[in-house]
Amino acid sequence: ILLSFLGHPEIFPLVFTTKTQEIFNCRVDEDVTEENCFKLIKKEDIVQDLKTRAAISDFHPIKKVVLEYPGEELLVVFDAKFQYGQNFYLVASEEAKENLLKPPETAEEKEEEKEKEEEKEEEKENGEETLEVHPYKSLVHKPWVSLGSEKEVEEESVKDSVTKIKYMISRVRRKFGAPITFTDKNASHVKDSYTECTSYEDKTFSIKMLEKDVGIQMVPKVREASTQTKWTYPKNASTQYFPRQLSNEEKEDSLSSEKLKEFLTSVHLRMEIALQQNEIMDGFFDDWKALAEDESYSGGKPDVYLKAYQSFTDLRYLKDRTISCVCWHPTIYGIIAVSARERLSYEQVNLSEKSLLQQSVILFWSFFDPIHPQLMLECPEDIYCFQFSPSDPNIIAGGCVNGQVILWDISQHEEKLQNTKTVDDGIEKTSVNTPSFMQVQQNSTEPPLVKYCAVSSIQYSHKKPVTDIHWLPHYSKDNQMGATSEKRAESCVQLVTCSPDGSILFWDMPATRLTEQPSFEKVKKDEIFGIPPDVRDTFKDLDLCWKPLVKINLCESDPTTEYGPVRISLRELHHHYKTSEASARERPYTEMSTSSKNLKGLENISTDFFVGTEDGEIVYSDWKMEIDGDSAKPVSQKHTQKYTFHTETINTLQRSQFFKDIILSIGGQNFAIWKEEVTSGPILQSRCSTGRYTAGHWSLTRPGVLFIGRDDGNIDIWDLLKKTHEPSHFQNISKSMISFISPWTASSKQHFLAVSDDFGVLHVLEICQALSDPLRNE
Repeated sequence: ILLSFLGHPEIFPLVFTTKTQEIFNCRVDEDVTEENCFKLIKKEDIVQDLKTRAAISDFHPIKKVVLEYPGEELLVVFDAKFQYGQNFYLVASEEAKENLLKPPETAEEKEEEKEKEEEKEEEKENGEETLEVHPYKSLVHKPWVSLGSEKEVEEESVKDSVTKIKYMISRVRRKFGAPITFTDKNASHVKDSYTECTSYEDKTFSIKMLEKDVGIQMVPKVREASTQTKWTYPKNASTQYFPRQLSNEEKEDSLSSEKLKEFLTSVHLRMEIALQQNEIMDGFFDDWKALAEDESYSGGKPDVYLKAYQSFTDLRYLKDRTISCVCWHPTIYGIIAVSARERLSYEQVNLSEKSLLQQSVILFWSFFDPIHPQLMLECPEDIYCFQFSPSDPNIIAGGCVNGQVILWDISQHEEKLQNTKTVDDGIEKTSVNTPSFMQVQQNSTEPPLVKYCAVSSIQYSHKKPVTDIHWLPHYSKDNQMGATSEKRAESCVQLVTCSPDGSILFWDMPATRLTEQPSFEKVKKDEIFGIPPDVRDTFKDLDLCWKPLVKINLCESDPTTEYGPVRISLRELHHHYKTSEASARERPYTEMSTSSKNLKGLENISTDFFVGTEDGEIVYSDWKMEIDGDSAKPVSQKHTQKYTFHTETINTLQRSQFFKDIILSIGGQNFAIWKEEVTSGPILQSRCSTGRYTAGHWSLTRPGVLFIGRDDGNIDIWDLLKKTHEPSHFQNISKSMISFISPWTASSKQHFLAVSDDFGVLHVLEICQALSDPLRNE
């Protein structure tokens, strides 16, 4: 119908805005739809809208057409398919309006109606209406004509082909109606006072069933049914409702009513008891899970999984970088520190190509704020490894990519880390006035930047990146006894580092630190010389002049060849180094490969150590040297033992938390477990995996559990009590390579595992109870 009026001047396309649709009650999909698209609007309403809204009215372009329209109502049609280019169009003639509202009948319908009318007129002229009468014909029986269907029925019918067996059961006549006599039996005469009538198989009644073919056919029942639905004219309807509210007088009457007082009095005691029960007992505590603490008690297999707890990343400092080291804060809950480096192995590091736009820092994250770092430690170069001091967590030592060793002191920010959950954002106020040239951080989300206190001398540091660093316990000599003995001090003031340059360096620092607050004269002096107040002067005497105490060179049988240690594992050791000022200027450290009379070692301290090299070798040696009487040269007391088991660089060399003589080594596609004093090789070695192992760590609570990361982002969980040939479980953590793994025990019921990847993302996982609770006698 609409296509027949294309090009007619009576149709005027219009654009109706939402305001116009609401004024004339022609809202799309509410008042008008694609099926019910017609809307009659009074002419006087359109004229009133033109007067009220003038040029803003949507009828303004056809104002003249509206005013000249002869009728009282104009037809507006909703054009859902935009056949005329707009969402509505106006019909400007009465004839077109009637044709749209009452479409004309087709030619065929008209002809049929004409024929019917002519027949009726002819019947009327004859005076009688003729009716067709059909005569009755009785049914005639016809003989049956076979078409072969009875043969098919006979073939499908079931016939008994097996001869039936007849049974005759007889009994002696005298036994019919014979009396039955029951006797009593003492239960004590039977063992356990229990008599059992056991069933048995009687072969007489074992009948074998024979197979037979049976045909079954199912025919569905067919039923004819019909239904008729009555079509009603659709109408638009709407409903408006509003909340029923009480007036102020009704509220006062309800609150002061005796009925409400009686209700509060009756439920007061029950509500108080319910609140007390909620405080006393946890309603969400899983009693069934608490009962099955051990697999041996529950009888079933426990759920082994690593539950995602939180994840941390930073687009400014960790984007396109690899997390090289992860360390948990030893004393503060939920504080974890990470360092990052370029996505290159240490063999390919070129310091000249390092990007100057990206600052190297160590970031401190908190569980209570996973978006913003809490603290940043400034680094001159990328950090490969760092460790908190066991005796003072505010002291941090790290190894740089250029071979230097750095010290930080975060004691000024310890309170901020402890109060991470409650401290509001803002600039921290101090009692000392900051100089005018110091830049104050205006952004509340920017964490404070802590400068390093001391850095080692470049000349006497490692020549390649520092790949491993450890704090050593402090020992001293008991002068009163007159004999060499160990005495553990309260602070750790010694470090050991290793590097692929073939050297192992021991560093010493003063045992006491400046803990008093700076005086007013000292602050004025720092202001004159431009020393920032946020830099602690704890190790100012060591800055840029810090030199190693002892240096160990790892040499093979060929003096021209040296090892490239990347991981080191050693027991407790300490040196006493006595030197004069003149000798200190000439040689700042004592080389173990040369003669030295100033070095004294403690006899009851183990000097054996394991080293993992960049070639995948495990070296077991003794750093203690003695002077040979014949050659007058330093000779090691123990022969250096080398094991070639791994095919790639050693990335993990760690001693067990439970057995100090058990060491885990990971490199390439396998891992091995070593025991000191066992020279035949590893006591346990794994087979080659499909991917490379990139990181690993012992479990802190279960001696037989290992967590090993792979280059495909999976974590292999090895439970040596269950399986030793394959991992007990594995779980995908990331889409990129796992770069570091560090577990942490928050409490006896809460254990975490920090896993970092090659994309600069730190994943914190919660270890399940099956992997954290040790088994009996494990």
